[in-house]
Amino acid sequence: MPRHRIHAMSFASVYPHYVAKAEKKGRTKAELDRIISWHTGYGPDDLERILADRTDFETFFAEAPALNPARLLVAGLICGVRVEEIEDPLMREIRIMDKLVDELAKGRKMEKILRAAE
Repeated sequence: MPRHRIHAMSFASVYPHYVAKAEKKGRTKAELDRIISWHTGYGPDDLERILADRTDFETFFAEAPALNPARLLVAGLICGVRVEEIEDPLMREIRIMDKLVDELAKGRKMEKILRAAE
């Protein structure tokens, strides 16, 4: 997908897919929201506002209160591309989020997803 289309895509348009993916595998929206908060520093009220405002991905990450430094430990393949090799900062943040959601859906323990032991 061209970069300009990703910039314009709202987080709210993807969030329901994240929720569905997690719930389909027996995980919860609360767990997903915890991962989003860990990654970005957004709290529950922030997330509600972002979803209501249909904030685009570029703004979502640019205005994140506290991008977690441990997010850079997220590695592996997502959509056939190594997360740690993605050069575009926005695309890397999006793919880190995708990878975290995949780990949740695959049943990985929360402390591992949140890199608590690393």
